Amino acid sequence: MLGELGNQAYKALKHNRQRSLLTMLGMAWGVATVVLLLAYGAGFERALMVAFQTFGGNLIAVFPGRTSEQAGGTKAGTEIKLTLQDLDYLRAEVPFLKRSSPEVNKQSLLAYGSRTASYNVRGCYASYQKIRHVEPGEGDFFTEQEDFGHNRVAVIGADVKKKLFSGQNALGESIRIDGISFQVIGVLKRMISNGDDDMNAMVYVPFTAMGDLRSTYRLDAIVLNYEGEHQKVKKAVRESLAYHHSFSLKDERAVFVFDSVGELGELQIITTGIKVLLGFIGLLTLGIGGVGLMNIMLVSVTQRTREIGVEKALGARRWHILFQFLAEAMVITFLGGLAGVALAYVVSWSVGSLTLWSAFIDDASEGDIQLKINTAILFWSTGILSFVGIISGMLPAFKASRLDPIEALRYE
Repeated sequence: MLGELGNQAYKALKHNRQRSLLTMLGMAWGVATVVLLLAYGAGFERALMVAFQTFGGNLIAVFPGRTSEQAGGTKAGTEIKLTLQDLDYLRAEVPFLKRSSPEVNKQSLLAYGSRTASYNVRGCYASYQKIRHVEPGEGDFFTEQEDFGHNRVAVIGADVKKKLFSGQNALGESIRIDGISFQVIGVLKRMISNGDDDMNAMVYVPFTAMGDLRSTYRLDAIVLNYEGEHQKVKKAVRESLAYHHSFSLKDERAVFVFDSVGELGELQIITTGIKVLLGFIGLLTLGIGGVGLMNIMLVSVTQRTREIGVEKALGARRWHILFQFLAEAMVITFLGGLAGVALAYVVSWSVGSLTLWSAFIDDASEGDIQLKINTAILFWSTGILSFVGIISGMLPAFKASRLDPIEALRYE
């Protein structure tokens, strides 16, 4: 019986080829829109995460500020100064710390031969490389021995090499930083980074050697790498500094504690919201095709009223008629979905990528939006398509199954 009903549904679609094809085209357009919007949302999220990779992992950075509340005899507006002693306190009092490093920065004049340029020079420990995921593309980052030995060595960013060396070899060469000679031992890979913390325009030197350029007593920041729950570590960091500097734990302005895991979680909430919004827009677009499918199926029910009456007179039950028309709707939906997915693949292949970071940063194509269609996108698209197809086919199918057989046979 089911096979016969399915065969009748196929014959009905074949009999109205033009109408069926146009309806499938509407569904295909809607499905392609859903797939491409979801692919755009996923690509946008990946592009943002690429730019966030230098803060990846369990990173906490502490920056000095000023108190905004009076506490412990200290008046509001007192400047908080970070020193190496604070780093020692954090190492001793904060649990689960793996690595730590101070940061001291200075805008300096760099020179190589007749070429000069101004870049930010950062003094730090050798552990900074793993804390901030700084990867040399050429050479190596400096070691603890070079740091403790007060070696004047430097690791330069990609933009620094391009400006000073213009494509020539930089390893082993000496550059002058504020008139003091440093040997280049590494060149960083180009990263998606800009602003004040642009790693492509940064020069890294050992913390001890940084003392030749400026005083390192006051730190610009302390960076930490840890294991465990980020909120507990962040709280322990603030408690330690609040105790030693006599400011209130509630005073967020005394020191700024940057928590990469917390920031990443907020970013993921934003990108998830964007993807949900794009999926909803795709659902509305596909819903237009669903309305067209429902309209065509209602017309089909009207045209085949006598046929339905004959089937019921011969013993067909309501669910047989329901299945017959629902099967027609689902076949149109399925074939339209296949065509829509194929169209989405063609569009994604043709477009390739959409400009995002490369519009602001040179050689940043890695941070552009890639329209990649993965299994998850196909899964969600299939779910949305099935929902629209079932809803669009149910109303006409219910109408057909509830026709009175006598009235249906009398229908002209």
